[in-house]
Amino acid sequence: MANLLEFIDLQAQYRTMRDPVNRAIQEVLDSSRYINGPQVKELETALAEFVGCSHAVGLSSGTDALLAILMAWGIGPGDEVITTPFTFIATAETIALTGAKPVFVDVEADTLNIDPVRIAAAITPRTRAIMPVSIFGQCADLDAINALATPHGLRVLEDACQSFGATNKGRRSCGMTTAAATSFFPAKPLGGYGDGGMAFTNDAELARQITVIREHGQIAQYRHARLGINGRLDTLQAAILLAKLPGFAGEIQARQEVAARYAERLGGKVRIPEIRPENLSVFAQYTVRVANREQVRERMAQAGIPTAVHYPIPLHHQAVFAELGHAMEAFPNATQASSEVISLPMHPYLTAGQQDLVCQALLRAVA
Repeated sequence: MANLLEFIDLQAQYRTMRDPVNRAIQEVLDSSRYINGPQVKELETALAEFVGCSHAVGLSSGTDALLAILMAWGIGPGDEVITTPFTFIATAETIALTGAKPVFVDVEADTLNIDPVRIAAAITPRTRAIMPVSIFGQCADLDAINALATPHGLRVLEDACQSFGATNKGRRSCGMTTAAATSFFPAKPLGGYGDGGMAFTNDAELARQITVIREHGQIAQYRHARLGINGRLDTLQAAILLAKLPGFAGEIQARQEVAARYAERLGGKVRIPEIRPENLSVFAQYTVRVANREQVRERMAQAGIPTAVHYPIPLHHQAVFAELGHAMEAFPNATQASSEVISLPMHPYLTAGQQDLVCQALLRAVA
């Protein structure tokens, strides 16, 4: 049957922000400054202040933000970067694109973030960086990861593509590591109307190098000092994000309320997300865990409730990383999670009545 509600209701959000968003778009259309318009720098300044770091550099996607940071660090063939196998392909893809080797470490059984306890054993003389993912909107244990990295002289790159706006001990995601990258894909907590991303750091030289890399390595017109990418953030996307930014704090609070309603209705009946007490998650997804997932999803679809799976195949099972030689059972927590996770409709405009429909369908499906 047809869906009774949207998995992520971008139209509901647009209706609340129609006027400022339309004005922002019209300003760019009137100026015709579609590339490197003033709104890009304005957004960089605003988001650096929001995060609490010195520098932010707009890029064309979260993937390009990760890649540009790795390139700026000079990571390449012969190097290793430690990361998680339970994430979207972009995390490890960017490592491999530099010519470096992704080194996987299993995740915690509860949060599904990379397990710091296991990272130490994965560090070798070839390790150059650690790339934790703040999965589903909750910060990884960045203090523990930083403490592991410092004695070895390793950099830490937070893949915060799902966690912009989240906090740990009152500190914002993207501001607690050597560098961080986030995504403005439309479904993200702070999403644009197309692709976009941003890199964050307190290192002025790193920020300068990322800025050069996003412009094909160009230091002046037609003068290229290094290899780069076509990685600029479009002015239109920057303008839209600036228009949406004043409402972002309210949306984060609304996400807390939606998550609390899910926890109240589902807690003790299915395995709900576990949020550490020192963390505030932005719930980029609300992901529960069930047995017989495909049967559950089919039953929910029959009831008109959309679901998604983030992520059905851990990265060490992906054909593109077969040459790394990992056994299928190498990372048991990641593998088990991939067979159980199911994401429910989640966005700031989800009503209590809509959530009742979701919960009723889920509880019937798992019965």
